[in-house]
Amino acid sequence: MTFLVTGATGTVGRHVTAELLRRGVPVRALTRDPASAGLPAGVEVVRGDLADPASLAASGALDGVTGLHLITFGGADYTPLGTGPALVEQARAAGVRRLVVLHGGGPTPVEDAVRASGLAWTVAMPVEFMANTLEWADSVRTEDEVREPFADRLSAVVHEADIGAVVAAALTEDGHAGREYLITGPQALTLRDRTDAIAAARGREVRLVELAPDEAAARWRAEGRPQELVDFLLDMYGNTPVEGRTVTDTVERVTGRPARTFAAWAREHAAAFLP
Repeated sequence: MTFLVTGATGTVGRHVTAELLRRGVPVRALTRDPASAGLPAGVEVVRGDLADPASLAASGALDGVTGLHLITFGGADYTPLGTGPALVEQARAAGVRRLVVLHGGGPTPVEDAVRASGLAWTVAMPVEFMANTLEWADSVRTEDEVREPFADRLSAVVHEADIGAVVAAALTEDGHAGREYLITGPQALTLRDRTDAIAAARGREVRLVELAPDEAAARWRAEGRPQELVDFLLDMYGNTPVEGRTVTDTVERVTGRPARTFAAWAREHAAAFLP
């Protein structure tokens, strides 16, 4: 009874892997580069690429797997994978019984294939990750400053470890088949709330400088972000959907404990924001 985690070296995948280890079940991690994976002792690391389903067969990645955690994109540019049907067919042939897919923000070939698989599936739908706040680390370290648009927008940011805990529960426990879990933190926070929490955690002031939307767009383009992503961010931050700013009880309902706060996340990562 082995559990395979794809995207195991990513922000969420590392926490899925850690939570499965905590539960005492055999964990296998799929990565394109096993030598640089840096995963904990006890994890079986195999080479494979979701963009190339044949690579999973070549490595035996699905041999003996009971539960499979899937992501919907491949590579650093987050391009949606088109290999969903082939991946699900391999999983079915290997005897996989449970599939959990990390929602990619909209319909994707992988999620569509999971939903149509006939297997016990669960969709994990997290809102904005607390870990995204690490994008501010350089400016906070060097200038004690955060420069972002839409300073008063609300987001029910979620700790990435809580996402991993929900995914691990859905993989290893009964009662989650056919569920869509909207996963949030315990509070809807503004950017001001988050910079205040970082300041408290590091013991040093953090100024929030609100950019106009066109100023933010110009900065993102200068950083090399494609216009499609710039437009997406402006719309998401300027018109945050209700799901992104409404607190749910999913973490507590699924894991039996309250969702972690942003203040706790900030304390855990305080060193990243210190000079």
